[in-house]
Amino acid sequence: MSESVSDSTLSFIENPSTPSDSRDDVDSLPGSLDSSDSGSDGGSSDYSDAEREWRESLQQLELLLSMVIVPYLGKYVGRRCAYWGWAKFMRWKYPVEVVVTSNTASIGAGAVAALSPL
Repeated sequence: MSESVSDSTLSFIENPSTPSDSRDDVDSLPGSLDSSDSGSDGGSSDYSDAEREWRESLQQLELLLSMVIVPYLGKYVGRRCAYWGWAKFMRWKYPVEVVVTSNTASIGAGAVAALSPL
C-alpha cells in the first residue's frame, strides 16, 4: 500500500513539471508555440514578447512624433509667430489709422480695387 501511495505522490509531483503533458494541452490551441520559441517558463516568454512589442510600438510613436508631428507643429507655430511679429512691427513702423466715413465710398473703393488688374 505504501508503494502505491508513494508512486501516486511521485507521479503527482512530476506531472505538472513534465513538459510533454503541458505541451499536449498547448498544442491543441490555435496559436501554440513551437518548442524552439518556448523557454523554460512559458509565462515569462509571453511577458517578454508583449514587452518587446510594447517597446517597438513606443519606438514607432517616438519616430512619428519626432519626424512628422513636431516639424509640422513647429512650422505652424513659427509662421503664426512670424505673422504676428510682422504685423506688430508694421503697425509700429507705419502707424496708419483708417477711418471710413461713408459706407458707399467704402463699397466703391472695394469695387474699384476688385476690378483693377494686378
